[in-house]
Amino acid sequence: MKRPDAWWWTPEQLAELTRRYPNERTADIARDLGRGLRSVYQKALALGLKKSPDYLASEGAGRFLRERRASEGTQFRAGDEPWNKGRSYDAGGRSHHTRFKKGRPASEAPNYLPLGTERISRDGYLERKVTDDLTVTSSRRWVAVHRLVWEAAHGPIPGGHIVVFKPGCATTDRAEISADRLECITRVENMRRNSYHNNYPKEVGQLIQLRGALNRKIKNRSKQHEEQGQ
Repeated sequence: MKRPDAWWWTPEQLAELTRRYPNERTADIARDLGRGLRSVYQKALALGLKKSPDYLASEGAGRFLRERRASEGTQFRAGDEPWNKGRSYDAGGRSHHTRFKKGRPASEAPNYLPLGTERISRDGYLERKVTDDLTVTSSRRWVAVHRLVWEAAHGPIPGGHIVVFKPGCATTDRAEISADRLECITRVENMRRNSYHNNYPKEVGQLIQLRGALNRKIKNRSKQHEEQGQ
């Protein structure tokens, strides 16, 4: 049975490719062997064949080499001095008035909020700013007030635990956040409390599961269409 020409090379073809590839145009070799240009390039790569320096320096190297030579005149080489060396850039206008200088205290920033400022987080909890330390990420400069209240009454929160409001006691009113309305529970217990299996009837829980499975299938199908360019 004859093997497919697309990938099968005879010993004679391999010998001719090895002999001619370093010093001849690939297109000529492909034509004489009756093979596609891409097939010849791939086989040469697999065999570790490369064009010789003499061939690359000749006109026979073709259009690609001429284009590469033309681009070399515009390339930035190691050791070349950039045109803007030693020059400073000024955007002009009033931009320098709004720049925050390095080393200045955070309190001088235009959007600075002082320590003790309170806000409502995206999760609906009252938070308080407790530090200006710029080495601390912005989100960690704020701490939930109910956590601060619990720690003031009971000390540091044990590892693997969190402070939450007791059922029905959640509030953002600072005056109503007191230690007797809070409790410290494990993260596992918190996850159990927030599980839809415990908060909804069995039928509703099954519907939530089905919706999640459907959303995952839709997402996967959309991703497949994008990868296929459809």
